[in-house]
Amino acid sequence: MLMRTDPFRELDRITEQILRPGTWSRPSAMPMDAYREGDEYVVAFDLPGVSPDAIDVDVERNMLTVRAERRPAVNADNVQMELSERPLGVFSRQIVLADTLDTERIDADYDAGVLTLRIPIAERAKPRKVSIGGGSSRKQIKG
Repeated sequence: MLMRTDPFRELDRITEQILRPGTWSRPSAMPMDAYREGDEYVVAFDLPGVSPDAIDVDVERNMLTVRAERRPAVNADNVQMELSERPLGVFSRQIVLADTLDTERIDADYDAGVLTLRIPIAERAKPRKVSIGGGSSRKQIKG
């Protein structure tokens, strides 16, 4: 059997495990996408393999914080791990939200390893028409 090998692959994997595991005091970043869809902003975070109960979403003033923890899948005593390449630990991301977003009505959904937050645009930030009054009640200023 032929195997294509990379002499630095194992070194890269070990370095990644040592230098990059997330802890509560130093979490790793999680990839995300953010875009506007109609009258709401959508932020999607990649969290594959994370249990929904291990995800925490907080909003304080205009700071959105998403924190998640990926735990080992196997915790039995009789299991000997042969290969472990999936990152474990704590992942976190903070985003400053604009004042034009309604942080009271954030909708969160978690499906297929993707956490999707939908944040509606506040009514005061939406475009609106301003009516112009007629000129029949003009007053003259004397001074």
